[in-house]
Amino acid sequence: MNDIWWQTIGEGNCHLVLLHGWGLNAGVWDCITPELSSQFTLHLVDLPGFGRSTDFGALSLEEMTRLVLTKAPEKAIWLGWSLGGLVASLAALTAPERVQALVTVASSPCFSAQADWPGIKPDVLTGFQQQLSEDFQRTVERFLALQTLGTESARQDARRLKSTVLALPMPTTDVLNGGLEILKTADLREPLASLPMPFLRLYGHLDGLVPRKVVPLLDARWPNSQSYVFSKAAHAPFISHPTEFCQQLVALKQVIV
Repeated sequence: MNDIWWQTIGEGNCHLVLLHGWGLNAGVWDCITPELSSQFTLHLVDLPGFGRSTDFGALSLEEMTRLVLTKAPEKAIWLGWSLGGLVASLAALTAPERVQALVTVASSPCFSAQADWPGIKPDVLTGFQQQLSEDFQRTVERFLALQTLGTESARQDARRLKSTVLALPMPTTDVLNGGLEILKTADLREPLASLPMPFLRLYGHLDGLVPRKVVPLLDARWPNSQSYVFSKAAHAPFISHPTEFCQQLVALKQVIV
């Protein structure tokens, strides 16, 4: 059986699993791990097929979540960014006894736009899938650039994301396509309405991939969850606003520990 890359650091009395987004790897958390490692025992993961978790093909959301659960601690806060937010959410739904709290970052239970739901137009995601086979690296770079668009530190943040990707072998086209397929088809809006554990949703006001219009819609659908919007952030608030981001996690820890 193939194994996924997993690193545990820090000495805090609370475990925190960190799941990255599409095309990336656990290196995205480097900007916040020094600050968080005194507060949490951190579990850094390369999702199957990404980063150092090689030798995986395209997986479904269920398969990806099951693999991460096999290596996760018995009890932890689960934090997922973007695509990782779907994995963390499904972990909370399938193994609620192991998830102390769920944190989603710049994520949506349904990334695809629908008649009554703001999101990414399905043809945009289909376009990315087609472009991957034509110009692999440029397509990934374009997707990364979209994640920081509009912020004061956009160029610097995009460089950081790009260097995180290029530091390790690139995922295969199949794996990237599989991730886009999950973003295109997953819809966890109804199941997540009845989560038993604390649920914190973090957003960027300038996010072009998860529109801020989803925030009040989910506030109404999920009254037991809490939301926070970083006013000058886009799709990667932990990179553009690391201190403010960490404050949200420490505040959550104080509530549940």
